[in-house]
Amino acid sequence: MRFLFYFTFIFMLSCNSSRNVLSCDTFRELSDSAVVNDVEWKRVPNGLQVSFGTIDSRYAKTKVPVVKPETFWKGTGWKGERLSAQVVLWTNEKIDEVSFRFSAFKSGTSELSPGIAQARFVRYVMTDSFGKGCDAERNPQKYPASLSPDMLDNLTCFNISSCTVRPVWISIDIPAEAHAGIYRGTLSVLIKGKTKQKLNLEIGVQNKVLPPPAQWTYHLDLWQHPTAVARWHNVPVWSNEHYEHLYPVMKMLADAGQKVITANLNKDPWNGQCYDRYADMIVWTKKVDGSWSYDYSAFDKWVSFMMELGINKMINCYSMVPWNNELDYRDERTGAKVTIQAVPGTDLFAEVWTPFLKDFSKHLAQKGWLSITNIAMDERSPEMMKATISLVQKITPDLGISLADNHKSYKEYPFIKDLCVKHGAVVEEADLKYRKENGLNTTYYSYCGTKFPNQFTFSLPAEAVYAAWYAKAAGFDGFLRWAYNSWVENPLLDSRYSTWPAGDTYLVYPEARSSIRFERLREGIQDVEKIRIIQNELAVSKKTEDSEKLKRLTSVLSAFSSTNARNAEECIYIVNAGKEVLNEVSR
Repeated sequence: MRFLFYFTFIFMLSCNSSRNVLSCDTFRELSDSAVVNDVEWKRVPNGLQVSFGTIDSRYAKTKVPVVKPETFWKGTGWKGERLSAQVVLWTNEKIDEVSFRFSAFKSGTSELSPGIAQARFVRYVMTDSFGKGCDAERNPQKYPASLSPDMLDNLTCFNISSCTVRPVWISIDIPAEAHAGIYRGTLSVLIKGKTKQKLNLEIGVQNKVLPPPAQWTYHLDLWQHPTAVARWHNVPVWSNEHYEHLYPVMKMLADAGQKVITANLNKDPWNGQCYDRYADMIVWTKKVDGSWSYDYSAFDKWVSFMMELGINKMINCYSMVPWNNELDYRDERTGAKVTIQAVPGTDLFAEVWTPFLKDFSKHLAQKGWLSITNIAMDERSPEMMKATISLVQKITPDLGISLADNHKSYKEYPFIKDLCVKHGAVVEEADLKYRKENGLNTTYYSYCGTKFPNQFTFSLPAEAVYAAWYAKAAGFDGFLRWAYNSWVENPLLDSRYSTWPAGDTYLVYPEARSSIRFERLREGIQDVEKIRIIQNELAVSKKTEDSEKLKRLTSVLSAFSSTNARNAEECIYIVNAGKEVLNEVSR
């Protein structure tokens, strides 16, 4: 039924002129429950109103925005960095065919192409509020639903309804080869191809280079869900058509500095906690003689695909301890699928997993992937984790372990290659030091129970930046979140799912549509990379002024060391104060 909402851009001939009229609609957003204040909208001058807003605000769809009219924006960044801005459009009458055009950006004799900038219309999706976290109630009296501006659509133009607001997200990718300097350009707002207004942009390019995302050291681990992509496009899982649709979605993830490939060892490891169950990547067969064979075709294709995109630091394989302890195999004798429950620590657990671990390890070695592959476990009891880790260490000690730890189990297993602790958990400084010195990865995760900082569709946009900085302030190597693209039934319209807070299961939208949340998380990761580079430079400098810069940077970073819920004003202040200092010490 989705195609009733979605259709491709088309051109059609106008009845009244020979001009080609562009159809700018794709799907109709859900109705806004907010009461429209007719009095306020009548005070709005006729025609399209245009102003720069702030990337720290979500502008309600049917409320006249409170913005100081501004036609000038300036930003500062490194070569190779992406900058963001937000334009706000609002009107008391229907305006069709709104589009944008960037000029070149010029600084003396230097010029940057208009193609470095992109304007994306922000779309509204249904959300609610935090509620009880992981056991959120969908109680409209206690937690009323509302429209949230979040999705960044890839439309080239838009039809704006009367008495509505339409934010526009501006992304500027500073080329790595750009000369340092102040670049100026314009953004033309067009109505039916004619310029309505010009906005002025100024980009301060600092004489520092941010490496490409594949070289970032920040350990980003957003769990992927390839099956959701197949369902959305109605194509067979693992088919060529499936990978055609996967490419732009996963390329966007690679461009954010993702380091980990999410894979599964048997059936859906999470027992259907999202709308789409995970398709098998490895098919198990129990042969007539009682031995086992394993088909790695889907696994190999998926891993190779992600590696070609530049995501190649780790392969985390879920899970020897799935949430229901079940695994499937095909019985060669009968051809039937058999489901068994293999609880860690039991004879059956060792019986079924021992031959697999041996064969899997051999296969990974042949592919050259053994050193980067981890058996991954997600928040299971210490007893289950102990039994599983013991078996892996006994059978295939060359396989790494990835552990989501909310029990301080890392104290017992100092060798864990990839450790991720619960949001708010404190890892002792001595443990962090040991792990860094031994090349062991340590991150933290946020989840449905994390009120702040998080990336729900109702979360403050600045929280995504805060979340990235927090990892640095707490001494972690990066950040993990479930999930990148575990889409609900129709994420283009409604971000709510089951009992999870709205937007909990995904950060991006179908057909490579980004989001405010995702863009700001990427922004925060860029910041942390810049901090790392600057800290390394300043630490070896003998200049007094550089020593002072290092102290300032260390001081402002410490403001991000708390995960206690902060009000909007405090969060925005801390984020912007941190970014201001970062820009100053970058000069």
